Amino acid sequence: GSGGEEIGMGVWLWTNVAVLQLNGKHKDVCWRSTAATTAKSVPWSVICGVMLFGLGLISLLTGHVASHLEWYSHRRSLYSALDGSDRAPIDIWKSQYSKYYYGCKERGRRFGPELITDAVVVARILNATLVVPELDHYSFWKDDSDFSNIFDVNWFITYLAKDITIVKRVPDKIMRSMEKPPYTMRVPRKSEPEYYLDQVLPILLRRRVLQLTKFDYRLANNLDDELQKLRCRVNYHALRFTKPIRELGQRLVMRMRKMASRFIAVHLRFEPDMLAFSGCYFGGGEKERHELGEIRKRWTTLPDLSPDGERKRGKCPLTPHEVGLMLRALGFTNDTYLYVASGEIYGGDETMQPLKDLFPNIYTKEMLAQEELKPFLPFSSRLAAIDYIVCDESNVFVTNNNGNMAKILAGRRRYMGHKRTIRPNAKKLSALFMSRHEMEWDTFASKVKACQRGFMGEPDEMRPGRGEFHEYPSTCVCEKPFIDDLSQDGIRPPKLAAYNVTTKAYSAMN
Repeated sequence: GSGGEEIGMGVWLWTNVAVLQLNGKHKDVCWRSTAATTAKSVPWSVICGVMLFGLGLISLLTGHVASHLEWYSHRRSLYSALDGSDRAPIDIWKSQYSKYYYGCKERGRRFGPELITDAVVVARILNATLVVPELDHYSFWKDDSDFSNIFDVNWFITYLAKDITIVKRVPDKIMRSMEKPPYTMRVPRKSEPEYYLDQVLPILLRRRVLQLTKFDYRLANNLDDELQKLRCRVNYHALRFTKPIRELGQRLVMRMRKMASRFIAVHLRFEPDMLAFSGCYFGGGEKERHELGEIRKRWTTLPDLSPDGERKRGKCPLTPHEVGLMLRALGFTNDTYLYVASGEIYGGDETMQPLKDLFPNIYTKEMLAQEELKPFLPFSSRLAAIDYIVCDESNVFVTNNNGNMAKILAGRRRYMGHKRTIRPNAKKLSALFMSRHEMEWDTFASKVKACQRGFMGEPDEMRPGRGEFHEYPSTCVCEKPFIDDLSQDGIRPPKLAAYNVTTKAYSAMN
């Protein structure tokens, strides 16, 4: 179902002398040429950073930095400077500061013309050519979709042409000239660019083709600013879904907007395998314990977990009912329209009914598009892409956990102007849900509002260098300049980076 978070992928890289293939969860290929090594070389750190992030994004969509923005370091002063308090009411539909920020992904003047995301960044670091990624067809979802079935390949290649060379396949002459098959290796998670230069590059040069397996989260979060912006160019611009996916996704958005001028998209990760993997308990008695326990046996290396302990640590996804309670407590009324993006919900209609009681106007892609959806039904990754589009276009995006797709969407919505994104503070909410019958509703709602501060998608929620880059792409978020101390609506915009960020950004753009 579309709740799937990952699809395996590989990347090929080569210079005219060497080729790198990333395989397993992700595969990418690059190649190097001897001629390239004698020419003026691009800094290795630049190449590696770009390639790896592309792979990470593709992995996350179908299955996370140092920043120069000074306003992120003032997370608590953002609101207190405006109203003298950090308890100002929050607009649940839209951040009042969203109009002051925009995504800025332009490369600097000193940044060479050849760069892309994790796979792309790695290719750039290695000064290699990238081959369009190949997806693993043996993941849990057993989806045989290729990269070209999900993403617009020609757009991907063309958009990044100034950053890195990308081809659809390794040239036959390269493959024929190799004395041995491509070398296969797995890079440690979150490896620094230096690792690729010291450990990967020598093998690439020696073997010409290198296959990197399980290529998800294989590049460090913190790279230099230019590589981070390359990641953003790949994530938010170069990776575009195919036309059939885009068109159906937009039709669903329009159908939601015909019913309501604004709506919430809820990404529910509540599939049986996801719940089993979490090690949590959701109130279903011995039947649930047995069913999820049997599924959990698929992963032989998983440790024994305490369900109560995991819930107290905030590691358990919210149930559909808990999502509804959180939203109602925040102030969303029962006539609010919800779009639910999910795969197979554990417990089916019985599990969903409490959410429907709280929000009767619930729709899914299956409800909005029946005949149109049939060609996509056999492919979980394409269904996930359709859900992704609707979630991205929603006025408010809500998730019941902090999984990969949710984090990617949170990062994109920050990049696109801090559109309202609500993620649960599960650690604090868990205690509230356990004791909600012991307090009046107004007290419960007040406590929910309090513990959700800092989890509503506001600009000051994370300091630079903290968190996963794809969730907090702070290097790629700039502040718009302003003239008046007070805007027309009386809201004083944050002055935290007005001079040293926006003047630089605008001078670079204009």
